[in-house]
Amino acid sequence: MPRPQPTQQDQDSQQEIRRAAAALGRRRLLTVTGAAAVLAFTTDLPGSAQAAEADARTAVRADPFTLGVASGDPQPGSVVLWTRLAPEPYEPGGGLPKARIPVRWELAHDRRFRRVVRRGTALAHPELNHAVHVEAEGLGADRVYYYRFRAGKWLSPVGRTRTAPAPGADIGELRLAAVSCQAYHHGYFTAHRHLAEEDVDLVFHLGDYLYEYAVDAHGGARGYTDRELPSRFDRETVSLEEYRLRYALYKSDPDLQAAHAAHPFLVTWDDHETENNYADDVPEDGGSSEDFLVRRAAAYRAYWENLPLRRPQRPRGPDMRLYRRLRFGRLAQFDILDTRQYRSDQAYGDGWHHPGPESTDPARTMVGAAQERWLLDGWRSSDTVWNLVPQQVTFSERRSNSTSAYKVSMDAWDGAPASRDRLLAGAEAAGVENLMVLTGDVHKGYAYDIKRDFGDQDSRTVGTEIVATSVTSGMDGEDRPSNWETYLAANPHMKFYNGHRGYVTVRLDKRQARADFRTVAVVTEPGAPVRTAASFATRVGEQGLHEV
Repeated sequence: MPRPQPTQQDQDSQQEIRRAAAALGRRRLLTVTGAAAVLAFTTDLPGSAQAAEADARTAVRADPFTLGVASGDPQPGSVVLWTRLAPEPYEPGGGLPKARIPVRWELAHDRRFRRVVRRGTALAHPELNHAVHVEAEGLGADRVYYYRFRAGKWLSPVGRTRTAPAPGADIGELRLAAVSCQAYHHGYFTAHRHLAEEDVDLVFHLGDYLYEYAVDAHGGARGYTDRELPSRFDRETVSLEEYRLRYALYKSDPDLQAAHAAHPFLVTWDDHETENNYADDVPEDGGSSEDFLVRRAAAYRAYWENLPLRRPQRPRGPDMRLYRRLRFGRLAQFDILDTRQYRSDQAYGDGWHHPGPESTDPARTMVGAAQERWLLDGWRSSDTVWNLVPQQVTFSERRSNSTSAYKVSMDAWDGAPASRDRLLAGAEAAGVENLMVLTGDVHKGYAYDIKRDFGDQDSRTVGTEIVATSVTSGMDGEDRPSNWETYLAANPHMKFYNGHRGYVTVRLDKRQARADFRTVAVVTEPGAPVRTAASFATRVGEQGLHEV
């Protein structure tokens, strides 16, 4: 099917980004200062913004909260509150005038807002597609709060969030969940509906929040018969407007909205928020880096606009520092990684290949030198019981079979084993005793013991890896994929392998960490029940998974 012709607005947006990309140059040469921060690529909005301020009572003529509310990146006295005004979410601009619209917000101790603790007014800027990011400050540590927004006469749904404990707080337990890979066109977000009902303190989204691929009028595997999606979704996302609209499609899903309204999220991306299997400034098809950075800038900006992220994560051109550290009392430190923006281009292409000189080159990296130093420094200064690393692609070795001719994924850490070895050596030198890696990407649920030397299964177990399956990607899946026995035999450190959709919950305390793999059997139809496919635990000071 030929690609639909871009609208004039699409062309204007693309030209805006290209002009900015040309001004900024290639990512590795960027020096963004002052006037060089071109408006198309910056989220710093001066007080004298270009757009006039509108009266919300007249500018907003229909419910603008069609995309729900969200919160994220909790700190001991602060949390990010998010919404986006879009009375017509499937239309460019959301059906709003190009004007700044005041949005009132409230934060309370109770769901009925009888005990309001903070309130204020934020401006929804057209330059940011009328997204709102409120960094609510002056809050109590380790407290549950409820929040809502108002624009004109319209009131948003109520969201529930919580702040992090104080850095030195002696907390007894922490409950978290991890999700990844939610292709809209592969099914319903039933897992998110169940996640909304879980008793967890926070949720990690580990990447592939959306997919750049076309979504047809019937929603792909959803098979809509009662409505049709606009044809503008039936093409791959490239321009800023297309990425914005794709977020609107995903965030209009009621199950995803329910999960966001129930829990604070900590997010990181993988590849599909921009393009499949990209690496740094190298696109999937190996084309022009300059052209790809234009696309990457559009994707990064739309990502920030649509998720509850703080000011330090605002993109600058085709760059966005997403790796960051959060601490929950003395129990856990979270080092959230970005394994896309700084990595070496995949060896031998993007697929599975025998390890060889190209993939084993010591110079190869998954995270870049600066992020690697940041992580190792964070481990050296950590004094928490648990050190968790939420990130994107499979960290542990995953051989395709038990023969000497095995292959590994060049898109995962197996494609840059020297980078993995440096991190494991750094964790060992820092005295990190309770390491857990949280992973997404592969549309399967896995549980691994992390070996200091994967080539020697008798080597020390230095941590564990919990891989969250997809929310929908890959469609319904199955309990035991066809290569189930082969994988388990080839990888003795692999303790669990399941191919259904769902998410993972993890309960941390001072004695152990317990992971429950929560799965649904069907996503091509709505409403499937959730079950626990398996549960594993690892003890403090005694790394290694055992089934419970």
